[in-house]
Amino acid sequence: MKSKDIQHEKILTQKITSQTDMKYLLYLPQNYNQKGPAWPLIIYLHGAGERGDNLEQIKCNGWPLLIEQSKKFEFIIVAPQCPLNDWWTDYNKELKNLTDCIKTEYNVDSSRVYLTGLSMGGFGTWRLAEKYPQDFAAIAPICGGGDSLWAGKDLKSVPIWAFHGAKDDVVPLKRSQEMVDAVNAGGGNAKLTIYPDAKHDSWTETYKNEELYKWFLSRKR
Repeated sequence: MKSKDIQHEKILTQKITSQTDMKYLLYLPQNYNQKGPAWPLIIYLHGAGERGDNLEQIKCNGWPLLIEQSKKFEFIIVAPQCPLNDWWTDYNKELKNLTDCIKTEYNVDSSRVYLTGLSMGGFGTWRLAEKYPQDFAAIAPICGGGDSLWAGKDLKSVPIWAFHGAKDDVVPLKRSQEMVDAVNAGGGNAKLTIYPDAKHDSWTETYKNEELYKWFLSRKR
């Protein structure tokens, strides 16, 4: 992609990577400039219900929904789509390639790359960060989980803010709690926000929280 092809201030431009053929939505901040100061990057992983080959499906939740509702962010945001019947936890290499591609093609501050996702994307966030901890300045997994046996070792260098609903009847709260406890027991820096009345949807409240954005921006590699 050449710099002249970048569509400034466009909401969720549809793109595809040549390396992996992975479709994704792209958001560029209002004042984005290819040759100006570098921008922080967020990789957003959707839930299982948004899998497929139609990028419009991703816009029903999370960051894409807020952007469609005209909320502006001071980040480049990339939202890839997982193929139907697949799982983010099986796409670590592809997501790594996508992240590297975005950092090459856009004016990204490589010291401020963040990762977040909800439900299936929460599991994917834990897993991708475990595989490539050096790539992310911070992660925010929402109502996800992972294998706590490796979390304390592989994620101790990554700041983590996890979120979960206490009444989640799809992914039990203990899945996030186990991961956070394992990271902290291994000498890492993880915290967990629990919404006492929330069920599975703990992402709506999370992505509306301005403190999350401030927290991301305060973390650099």
